[in-house]
Amino acid sequence: MSGALAIPAVSHASSLSARLKALVLIDLDGGNDGLNTVIPYTNSRYYALRPNIAVARERAGLHPSLGPLMPAWNAGQLAIVQGVGYAMPNRSHFRSQQIWQTASRADEYLDASWLAGVGVETAITRASFVESCGAASREIVKHDDAHGVKVLRLTLRGFDTHEAQPWRHASVLSQLARGLASLRFALMHSGDWPRTLVMSVSEFGRSAQENAARGTEHGAASVQFLMGGRVAGGLYGAPPHLDALDEAGGLAVGIDFRRLYATALDACCVAPVLEPLALLRV
Repeated sequence: MSGALAIPAVSHASSLSARLKALVLIDLDGGNDGLNTVIPYTNSRYYALRPNIAVARERAGLHPSLGPLMPAWNAGQLAIVQGVGYAMPNRSHFRSQQIWQTASRADEYLDASWLAGVGVETAITRASFVESCGAASREIVKHDDAHGVKVLRLTLRGFDTHEAQPWRHASVLSQLARGLASLRFALMHSGDWPRTLVMSVSEFGRSAQENAARGTEHGAASVQFLMGGRVAGGLYGAPPHLDALDEAGGLAVGIDFRRLYATALDACCVAPVLEPLALLRV
């Protein structure tokens, strides 16, 4: 993927003409580093902040470990949303995960999952993320959609990259890309891909500046992925403002994460509270 990516407008989405068969949530556990996922390689400030962990210009654009996702990108079925987070970000893994799971504000505590109106979440755990994606594809194929939307949650751990980030981050992104590519291939073969929506979540991004251990600290906004046969692919949201970081060195939030949830709810024919993003084709 080159750095010259089009940025579609973010506005209200039209509901899908047919209800989703499956919603697949991918937990990027630990806090994914958005800056080394979608690299702002034309911004010299990026290299000044990260002299040891920045991705080289000749390899930049999308992190090279995400290469297996290029067929989905080229087919217009992968959307990457920049600057996703929430106001007054909490740097605690536990608390921020709780906020994402319940779609609460940072200053409120809720108990119910934001998916309570969609269906029961099924967690899939296997020896590897690729195997989990294989299990998810089999669950979707056998699911009878007369019973509603199948909601699956997969977790990929290893994103809490406080040290030795370059190889650790490359490893987990490679697992993510290979797993999602295999999921897409299986569901295209079965015919279920047009009615499947895959969406990543991660409790926060990372600090813009590297630390002394060649890693990054807990941050604020990050990037999230959406994939599916009806996803309007492209790069969404504003590029990161590296000269306007928050007080703890994190990236500013441009898109509230609950608008991603609103997009998924709208696709599941559940009325969202917030305005969905224009990420899905009718």
